[in-house]
Amino acid sequence: MKETVHLNKTFSKVIYTEESVKNREFENCTFIDCDLYGSDFSMSQFLDCTFKGCNLSMVKFNSTSLKNVEFENCKMMGIAFEYCEDFLFEVKFNDCVLDFSSFANKKMQKTKFIKCSMQDVNFAGTNLLKAVFDDVNLNGASFDRTILTEADLSKAYNFSIDPELNSVKKAKFSLKDAGGLLEKYNLKLV
Repeated sequence: MKETVHLNKTFSKVIYTEESVKNREFENCTFIDCDLYGSDFSMSQFLDCTFKGCNLSMVKFNSTSLKNVEFENCKMMGIAFEYCEDFLFEVKFNDCVLDFSSFANKKMQKTKFIKCSMQDVNFAGTNLLKAVFDDVNLNGASFDRTILTEADLSKAYNFSIDPELNSVKKAKFSLKDAGGLLEKYNLKLV
């Protein structure tokens, strides 16, 4: 990863932990089973890239562009996505652990979170219009001024969302998990 521009490359089983990898460009690259724990990818650009089975926990993406980037079966704990570039920010998550990460104030319309653990994730001020949470554990996730209009949380669980502090118009919730919308009232549904 020493070069500054990487086009159409596959990185397999690379161990690059707690390294500085700033100011790099990755276009149409695939990362497979890489351990990038704690590395600093600040001011880099990822375009049309895929990460499979990678450890990206504690990675820094300050001023980094993530444009059409897919994460599959990745461990991504403690990532502050809020510091990524907003322009064309587009990510997809499938079977990932995103616990303790933050998406505060990000625009993430139509983002798909599939089979993810998102415990204690920060969604304060996030625009999740029409986002999909399919088989997602949201235990301890914080929603404050979050736009969840038309979002599908019908298969999400362990969430607590205050409809008075968040926009939930036309959002979908399952009846069995609807108690997460009433938690602040200390009601018991039977």
